[in-house]
Amino acid sequence: MNKLSVIITGATGMVGEGVLHQCLEHPDIEKVLVITRTPCGYSHPKLTEIIHRDFADISSLGSRMAGYNACYFCLGVTSLGKSEADYYRLTYTLTLNFAKTLATYNPEMTFCYISGAGTDSSEKGRVMWARVKGKTENDLAKLPFRQVYNFRPAGILPFLPLKPTQTFYKTYRYLGWLFSLVKVVAPNYVVTLKELAAAMINVSLTGYSGNNIEVKDIRLLAKKSV
Repeated sequence: MNKLSVIITGATGMVGEGVLHQCLEHPDIEKVLVITRTPCGYSHPKLTEIIHRDFADISSLGSRMAGYNACYFCLGVTSLGKSEADYYRLTYTLTLNFAKTLATYNPEMTFCYISGAGTDSSEKGRVMWARVKGKTENDLAKLPFRQVYNFRPAGILPFLPLKPTQTFYKTYRYLGWLFSLVKVVAPNYVVTLKELAAAMINVSLTGYSGNNIEVKDIRLLAKKSV
């Protein structure tokens, strides 16, 4: 694959914004479509933005999504304070509804899903969020995409200034030093956002041997020459 045309969700969050920033700078990406509930705040010749309030139903976007060969699905919510039913709806149902519609227009697409370290592929474990993420990963794999990759980072170190509106802002403001320390003493648990974004772009360009991309795989892919 020589050039990428990518769709990004979650571009107003920490991960999505970092991925968007790297995509706009990457020479092998020729166009970027951001589908978002609120403006992402970026302007660039490569960038097209669609403001869409209901991610549970993107059928109205139709052919505007056609012609893209990669999707970086960075939209997600924390499980903290949520019932399993609510987390299931906001994680599994929303993601699958979006992906199913996208697959009808772009069956040759590479779909990259931001999952998480510790995801339960068996769907039978005790940890609620891990079961739901596991089912999401498993059912994404059944869709008629060219390829699906599940990215499973643990801690993520940002490289862009965090905005006060971002969920992660308060945590990182007070505990940023701890993330940096963990990167030193337990490197298998932390990646930088630049590494994550680079890995997603590189796997779309060259593929990878496995579908579940753990921290060690993210690092390897980030260094991959394309």
